[in-house]
Amino acid sequence: MLSNTKTMKFALYILFILSLLTVSCSSRNTKLDTKNLIPEKELISLLIDIHLTDGLLSIPYINTSYSALDSITPYLQVIEKHGYTKRIMDNTMKYYYLKNPKKLNQIYDIVLGKLSEMESLVEKESYIEQARLSNLWHGKDFYAQPSLNDIDSTEINFTATNQGFYNLSFTTTVYPDDQTVKSRFTVYSVSPDSLETGKKSYLNTIRYIKDGAPHMYHLTLKVPSNSSLHFGGSLFDSDNHMEGIEDHYMIENISITYSTLAI
Repeated sequence: MLSNTKTMKFALYILFILSLLTVSCSSRNTKLDTKNLIPEKELISLLIDIHLTDGLLSIPYINTSYSALDSITPYLQVIEKHGYTKRIMDNTMKYYYLKNPKKLNQIYDIVLGKLSEMESLVEKESYIEQARLSNLWHGKDFYAQPSLNDIDSTEINFTATNQGFYNLSFTTTVYPDDQTVKSRFTVYSVSPDSLETGKKSYLNTIRYIKDGAPHMYHLTLKVPSNSSLHFGGSLFDSDNHMEGIEDHYMIENISITYSTLAI
């Protein structure tokens, strides 16, 4: 719970934005109209939008677009968008500030909680988008058998042109009723100039576990200096991968990221 001091600072912040400092903060006997107050739920939504507006106005190019307006105009627009007037907002904030500061404290906690939740959601979406943009895997997002579509090709087909480390990671689930033998993923490197005839260097492979549980796999593909390599193989291979054999697996969360240092 926030202290009364923080509550008063919040109230002063709102009062300042709305140019309401004409009220005497020390007077607890001021007569107020208690009939025309903004309902608590709507007040919370309005205060959240005021905070968001204040944050947006701190961005230079947005602030510039409002430079011709009075400094209070953007906030008045928020109030009007919610269907209220400055007088009603003025009266509501005066009431809570002078007559019911404990409730104002509670409202402030809710506002900050919702703003924090929104911030966390934006950060999460930003992280996901950054991860998507940095992902060098250009295949499907996931592969699964059986599938409603044609048989998915889990082929690895990637050319690395920069010296460094390419980190392949994915999650595989192989179900107990999968009929493949020695199911695994295979990866090899070959010179891009001789994909068909060049010598293929196979990396260590890992056998999949048929327990119906997701398992994460990581493999670092190293590209030496002054060279490029093509990586091929399959995310799902087996000794009897052929027509008539019933595969039952899912491969997801596939990514290839680049780093100058090994992870």
